[in-house]
Amino acid sequence: MSGVNGLSDRTRAKWAGAVDPEEIAKTLPRMLDLTTENITENVVKINSLCKDPRLRYLITKLVKALHDYARDVNLQFDEWEKAWQFLTEVGQISTDVRHEFVLLSDILGLSALVDSLSYPTVPGATESSVLGPFHDEEAHSLELGGSITAEGTPGEPTLVRGVISDTDGKTVSRALVDVWETDGNGVYDVEYEVKEEPNCRGKVFTDDQGNYVFRCVKPVAYPISNDGPVGELLRTLNRHWFRPAHMHFMIAHPEYTKLITALYSRDSNYVETDTVFGVKQSLIVDYNWCEDLELAKKYDLEPMVRTIDGKEHKGFWLLEKDFVLIKKSPPAPRKVRDD
Repeated sequence: MSGVNGLSDRTRAKWAGAVDPEEIAKTLPRMLDLTTENITENVVKINSLCKDPRLRYLITKLVKALHDYARDVNLQFDEWEKAWQFLTEVGQISTDVRHEFVLLSDILGLSALVDSLSYPTVPGATESSVLGPFHDEEAHSLELGGSITAEGTPGEPTLVRGVISDTDGKTVSRALVDVWETDGNGVYDVEYEVKEEPNCRGKVFTDDQGNYVFRCVKPVAYPISNDGPVGELLRTLNRHWFRPAHMHFMIAHPEYTKLITALYSRDSNYVETDTVFGVKQSLIVDYNWCEDLELAKKYDLEPMVRTIDGKEHKGFWLLEKDFVLIKKSPPAPRKVRDD
């Protein structure tokens, strides 16, 4: 096409393609005299040729919701301009480590809502919680009682243990417990400029009785990234940008639905105002001070000294939490139309 000679590769690419747009245009419904009242039905109609019924349904409902919103609030051009500029900034600051769009979804409560829709509460089973942006398949593989933290990691020594079972009360052996958290500075390993090895994350299998146990540091509250557009939005809304102290768990077994959840420390300042809405009452836990030095010795856990009532005590934090899994079942069909 001689008309595009001398243009940039990106501009020239707009004219390229394996499908002839003129042929596509011949198959589409005709659109004329669009108004605020009829534009929605026209957009829905022109998207109705999508062959994937689920995608067609999702796009149709999205268009209707967006258009209804714009009409409801009488959205003006300057406001929409600010909105797309904001979304552009969200995309520009995003990296493989910093997932700004995930943060936006989180602080709007969408991540928590999708989590609840995807993993509805089942009586007797452990509830789910948001995955968050910091899961990493690269993690320490541990024996029972091993440590997910590297030597010298800042934080207070902690032992975590419990039993994995199912809703029938049967213990689950060889369940893979994948756990990750921040260090005692409130920083995930992937946030450091130099990461020599995985830290504060590990994977351990339960034993024949469904037991799991590992060493770590006591989690602390930390701020989500707030130096970008999402942080500016939080400040504009007069909101804080902290998550309560928590530890993530992903528990998998071939016979059970994967559990993605987190445990939230009751003594955290932000447990009732989590900026990403991830806390559920059943997932709030207590880290108990333990002075059982024989238990510490058994798991090669170095105790710390803590002053209590003016006296020095040697011990560590102990978290005991059981998890209950759900047996796998065929997934429910996904909606492709309104009944």
